[in-house]
Amino acid sequence: CPTVNESRRILVDACKRPSLYVPQINSLKMACARSNASSENKDLVTTFAPNLNPNTMATNRTFTMIKPDATGAGHTGKIIDRIISNGFTIKAMKWTQLSLADAQAFYAVHSERPFYGELTEYMSSGPIVAAILEKDNAVADFRELIGATNPAEAKPGTIRADFAESIAANAVHGSDSDDNAAMEGSFYFSQRELA
Repeated sequence: CPTVNESRRILVDACKRPSLYVPQINSLKMACARSNASSENKDLVTTFAPNLNPNTMATNRTFTMIKPDATGAGHTGKIIDRIISNGFTIKAMKWTQLSLADAQAFYAVHSERPFYGELTEYMSSGPIVAAILEKDNAVADFRELIGATNPAEAKPGTIRADFAESIAANAVHGSDSDDNAAMEGSFYFSQRELA
């Protein structure tokens, strides 16, 4: 079975061009069905592979989540309004709550980092709003709109400066690359859910 990083690379490439990756995805599914595959690798493949479809994500799209601290504080509407007023179109959106297993699968790339446990517990502690957004230069523009991870360092007028509580409870997630936007969007949305 391929390593988690190899599986992630195949899945990221497949998000961009699914029709070219059908054989690789099928062999990845078969390899991960074997008993010797790591549970992390199995989770990665079973979570992301079913939603792969042409045009799931494009380079003018990004992915965001409004996090439990912001939904719990009643900031959801204000944050969505800020996103729309900055020229983003919502292509898909849902209110949901992650289980701990869902959060662990979504953040599997950070599983070796010291903050992984705290992060996954926090992200499964309350409702979130997941969304795929569209705009030219979406990833970079959205990162600018949300501001620095530490709200104390975020520029005035950014989402984190206005709505975040702390570095850990920083109101919103924004994909940091086109590849991650494609991967993260496919975690939450199938092709038929995109407008």
